[in-house]
Amino acid sequence: MKPRLIVHGGAWSIPDEQDYAHVKGVKAGVEEVYPLLLNGLSAVDAVETAVRILEDDQIFDAGRGAVLNKDGEIEMDASIMNGEDLSFGAVAALQNILHPISVAKCVMIQTEHCLLVGNGAQKFARDYGFTELPPEELLTERELEVYRKLKCDKSYSTRFPYEPTPKGTVGAVAMDCDGNLAAATSTGGTSRKLPGRVGDTPILGAGTYADNKLGGASATGWGEAIMKSLLTKTACDFLRDFPVSEVALRALNYMHKRVGQYAGLVMIDSNGRYSLAHTTRKMAFAYIDKDDRVVAGISLR
Repeated sequence: MKPRLIVHGGAWSIPDEQDYAHVKGVKAGVEEVYPLLLNGLSAVDAVETAVRILEDDQIFDAGRGAVLNKDGEIEMDASIMNGEDLSFGAVAALQNILHPISVAKCVMIQTEHCLLVGNGAQKFARDYGFTELPPEELLTERELEVYRKLKCDKSYSTRFPYEPTPKGTVGAVAMDCDGNLAAATSTGGTSRKLPGRVGDTPILGAGTYADNKLGGASATGWGEAIMKSLLTKTACDFLRDFPVSEVALRALNYMHKRVGQYAGLVMIDSNGRYSLAHTTRKMAFAYIDKDDRVVAGISLR
């Protein structure tokens, strides 16, 4: 199989002045990882590596640049799934780790579990040698300013935060030379969320899903709605009955009809074909096309 790779850098109302940085970030994720896929890198390692690149980039709400919760702390979620055997690993409410996606992969490979949270996830990361950073090394001035602005705003709701505080959850889906699929997603969640809040990202079939027999998908948007509709699993199931080109939008419209709210989705089906869509105003994306060229941009709606 010819490898495939697609990434997203979040949706919602990305400020116009941040468009370039978002495109640059997602483009780097594809440019750096695709040559490795051509040289035999597995789909699982590819999505992990792509997401790590985006976690390093402070423009996104993941790793360095993650948002602050109601108590002014950073709590991060991440997950990864292997479409070959349906193995899955995730962490939630993880703190002070630059690359939560790698901790999630370690959960998948090193344990019999799928999801570790809070103090348990923190201890696991520590036991497996992940470096814990001072909180200020993950904090950006942008997010500190947002936190100060929202702290005393009694009208603010995590359900409708997107104009003043755009989200930047990151994700990737890959197909390797053996035709195996994998997906991964990482996020800092929603600004001023309650401490301990877990979004869609680490929930199997909500923020992340991959199955070689169907496809792989990574989502971004309002996590509670994505969880209620199991957006990525729903989208992959739609691949059985609808053309791949329209599946992502069909799944997003299904979510909106059933539970309201908006999101974005990137996908690869079992034949290596892409599907991407969003019902938010914008979504940052990048993928490798059939001629091995990187296509990257901000999709508008």
